[in-house]
Amino acid sequence: MGKWPMLDKIEMIDGPSDKDDYEDQLEKLQEQLLDLQIHHLRSGGRVLIGIDGWDAAGKGGLIERVVARLEPKSVHVWRIGAPTPEEQGRHYLWRFWNRLPAPGNWAIFDRTWYGRVLVERIENLCSGEAWKRAYREINEFERQLTDDGVRVVKLLVHVSAEEQKRRMIARLEDPHKHYKIGLEDFRNIAKRKEYLAAYDDMLERTDTDYAPWHIIASDNKMHARLKGLGIIARQVGKGVDHTDQALDPKIAEAAFKLWSWKPGEKKKKNNNKKH
Repeated sequence: MGKWPMLDKIEMIDGPSDKDDYEDQLEKLQEQLLDLQIHHLRSGGRVLIGIDGWDAAGKGGLIERVVARLEPKSVHVWRIGAPTPEEQGRHYLWRFWNRLPAPGNWAIFDRTWYGRVLVERIENLCSGEAWKRAYREINEFERQLTDDGVRVVKLLVHVSAEEQKRRMIARLEDPHKHYKIGLEDFRNIAKRKEYLAAYDDMLERTDTDYAPWHIIASDNKMHARLKGLGIIARQVGKGVDHTDQALDPKIAEAAFKLWSWKPGEKKKKNNNKKH
């Protein structure tokens, strides 16, 4: 669509300087996400959040903050790596179709179907014809989902080369973070220019009105997390009525029969105590 700069030209914005201010903003955004999740639980809505980006860009930390206050049984985080033996030989979208959210559920993908036009392209894991065809297939895949009522949110988390190096070295120096490092990380980092070109093509060819891309500059982790949660809240909350749902009269009747409880009784007692 011609609106995207090269990723390494994106300004890295500073985040909140005050930790308390950050925590306050984060809590409010997490409450919004919980309200939206409850809405989808009641309405049967489905939400798909796809998060892509560089190694050490902060995808995991962002996902951790997204799910922190959500109802856990209705949100599923899928960490996407190399295809399993069962998945190999099938169409690359097959394993994503199998992980789509059920009614009332949210699905979060830590890396996505865009691996076809990123790592599989760069590492020659599929033919040139296959990854070029994938742009159309992916757009059709996302169009099918949105036409069927699924809310699709796509986030690309970008980190500068300098900050990525700093974070990777910090992982090397911390034994508790060694599990986050693999030889493939260094192979990918060494091919940064090729990945930048692939990301550029991806943004230009798969940013659509029904499933747009959102880029998050993540050199400042607090900024990135607040921006990511804010984008999700806005996209998922479009057209949602946040009015509290009235208590089902039958449930109120059942509570009265069992405990003699009436709606508003606690509030009335609290008011009487004040007087």
